[in-house]
Amino acid sequence: MDGDTLYSIGELARRTGLTVKTIRFYSDRGIVAPTDRSPAGYRLYSIDAVARLELVRTLRELGLDLPTIRKVVDRELSLPEVAAAHAEALAVQIRVLRLRRVVLTAVAERGSTPEETELMHRLAQLSEDERRRLIGDFLDVVFGGLDAAPAFVGVMRSMTAELPDNPEAEQVQAWVELAEMSLDPDFRTVVRRMAEDQAAEQARSDTMGPRRDIAAVVRDQAGPALTAGIDPASPQADPIVAAFTAHYAHLLGRPDDVELRRRLATRLESVNDPRRERYLQLLAVVNGWPAPESLAPVFDWSVQALRVRTQQ
Repeated sequence: MDGDTLYSIGELARRTGLTVKTIRFYSDRGIVAPTDRSPAGYRLYSIDAVARLELVRTLRELGLDLPTIRKVVDRELSLPEVAAAHAEALAVQIRVLRLRRVVLTAVAERGSTPEETELMHRLAQLSEDERRRLIGDFLDVVFGGLDAAPAFVGVMRSMTAELPDNPEAEQVQAWVELAEMSLDPDFRTVVRRMAEDQAAEQARSDTMGPRRDIAAVVRDQAGPALTAGIDPASPQADPIVAAFTAHYAHLLGRPDDVELRRRLATRLESVNDPRRERYLQLLAVVNGWPAPESLAPVFDWSVQALRVRTQQ
């Protein structure tokens, strides 16, 4: 193309694919100024206007405002700097939109009330510090006064939710549900009771040497029986039950009698609260950990086996 050739607005429109109205709009605002005018007073543009209009169209499609575009094309602003700033702003907008989508999806799926919707929205918008304080408060209520025991240091760490900087939608949704659970007074009471039971058992163990947590022992003893299809009420289950009740009796320094077995059944029912398992499932999603194995079937089997043997 001839660099000295001048083009009318109509010719620019054909070359760029923009409308005459759009080019005139940019021209009126000084973004693409005419090089000259025809004898009849019509605006004429040099070939540079084509490249300038292409850049303007690209920047507009990327969402830049006209005052910023004018400074970029006039080289008053560095395009890389503008692009970096705009990309950062877009990242914030994208995060906000993703959070909104997660909340609205949850509202639709759960049939939430206006009050529940407001809470979910607030929880989804929390900053990193606010999220840390919320979970910290939950753990303080659950483990306060017990965290001196070495066993609870790792437990508290393993129950801490840390949403990543750029979470996936499912992680945000899991965080909202987990946060709701951590604020539930009844759930806090249930988990506190579990922690106190474990702390009492741990304290007893420490005076007699390290002992395994009873829930872990039951899992290891009853798990294979469940897999093998052994009926918890059958005689085949007797030695399995005797093994983990003997451990519990030794743990507490009490005889393995009906009362102890009833106490163990109640203990396992507490550990088997479905909310506890749900919390751990959500925690794994938020933190990007592998999904935890469900122990509910094992505890169900063990409780049934204990109840059958303590009926009078």
